[in-house]
Amino acid sequence: MAKARFDIKQHVTDTIIAQIEAGTPPWRKPWTGDVAGASFPLRHTGEKYQGVNVLMLWATAMMHGYQSARWMTFKQALNLGGCVRKGAKSAKSVYYSTYEKEVDGETETLRVAKWFNVFNADQIDGLPEDYYILPEPPRDLGTEADPALDAFFTAIGAEIITGNAPKAYYDPAKDHIHMPPIATFYDAAGFYGTLSHEVGHFVLAEHRIGTQKKFANRTEYSMGELEAEIFSAFLAVHLGFEPHFDQTAAYVESWLKIIKDDSTAIFKAAAQAQKAFDYVLSKQALSVTSDAA
Repeated sequence: MAKARFDIKQHVTDTIIAQIEAGTPPWRKPWTGDVAGASFPLRHTGEKYQGVNVLMLWATAMMHGYQSARWMTFKQALNLGGCVRKGAKSAKSVYYSTYEKEVDGETETLRVAKWFNVFNADQIDGLPEDYYILPEPPRDLGTEADPALDAFFTAIGAEIITGNAPKAYYDPAKDHIHMPPIATFYDAAGFYGTLSHEVGHFVLAEHRIGTQKKFANRTEYSMGELEAEIFSAFLAVHLGFEPHFDQTAAYVESWLKIIKDDSTAIFKAAAQAQKAFDYVLSKQALSVTSDAA
C-alpha cells in the first residue's frame, strides 16, 4: 500500500486548531510555566523565523515547555558540536521552493510549501553556552503609559484618538484609531496589546498593505480579525509584553471555522501579519533616520 503523502499545510492547520480548541492559541501564551516570557523563535544563526513558522514553533514550545528560542536541524546541531537527544521529537519548519511549469504554452513559476525537521536547543546537548540563554522576561508595565511605547506607536503614523467611549476600534472611513483612556485598562500591557490589534487593521487597510477592504461577509471579517490578532502578537513580543487578545467564544469560533474550511488560511493570515509587522518596523527606521537628521 502506497504511503500517504505528508501535507505540511494540513499539519500546520491541525496544530493551530488543536491549540485554539484547548483554549491556548500559540500566540496567546507562547511559554508554559516559565518566567522568561515570549520570544521570537530563532534559527541556529540567530535569524528570526517569520510568518507561519513563528506560530508553529510557539505552539510546539508551549506544548513541550521549551524555553530556548533557538531551533535547528539535526545536521546543524552536529555542526555546532551538539547532539540531539535520543527519542527527541522534531517540529516542522516550513519553507517554499519554486519550479516552472508550462501552462497553455506559457511558463509559470509556482511555489510549493516544503519543510525541515527542526529541534529546539532544549532537546540538544553540547551546544555553545549562549544557545541556552533564556529570553528576556517581559516588562511589568503597570497601569501608566510607557513613553517608549508611546513613541513607538506615534512613529507608525496612525491618528490615535482617545475618547471616553469604552470602545477600541479602527475607523476605515476616517482612517483613525479610537482608544479608551489607558487609565480604564487593568494594566498597560492590555492597553498596548489592544492598540496593537487596532494598528493591525490600520496597517492592513486597503490603501496600505491592501488586504482589508470593506468586508463583504462574515468569513472576510473573521479573516481580517485573525490577521490583526497575529500581527498584534508579533508586535507585542517585539515590544516585550505578553500578547493580550479578545478571547471571546465568537472570535475563537470564527477563527476555527476559517482554518478548518481552508488549510491555507493560517498561512495567508500569518503572511499578511508579517507584511504589516515589517511595515511598522520600517516606519521606526524612518523615524530614527529623521531624528538623526
